[in-house]
Amino acid sequence: MKTTARLALALVALCGAATLTPANAQDQTVTIFAAASLKNALDDVDAAFTTETGIKVTAAYEASSALAKQIEAGAPADVFISADLRWMDYVGERKLIKPDTRFNMLGNKLVLIVPKESKLDQVDTGQGFDIAKLAGDGRIAVADVKAVPAGLYAKAALEKLGA
Repeated sequence: MKTTARLALALVALCGAATLTPANAQDQTVTIFAAASLKNALDDVDAAFTTETGIKVTAAYEASSALAKQIEAGAPADVFISADLRWMDYVGERKLIKPDTRFNMLGNKLVLIVPKESKLDQVDTGQGFDIAKLAGDGRIAVADVKAVPAGLYAKAALEKLGA
């Protein structure tokens, strides 16, 4: 709920809804371009925001890179929520966002998940961490390490650990 509340507050702040009268709000639409990973949480926030303000929210969910390129090509977005700082930097460097409206809303944590029946209880993921040995005959799965933020983070973390 904390993440949802932060997103809702961000939408209100970014859209200036507090200054709209109810009649004006009903005629307003906010277009949000957001990372696909935020869809579940943001759909709930969008509905709550519309209920609270009367402002309709239209959301487009996609990879941050694709959304940044669409904005660069002229697609109209009132709010851009990227999952990757590099793509926020990309639109910022091209002056496609208002610099004073940019802020970091959320963060990520990498987690190691094993099957329920695994005998692993505690894993030390310090320097020299051997993920291949840990997996044994099992599988290791991460997001695309060349394009998706979670994959990029996983690759960077594993490289830093020497894995």
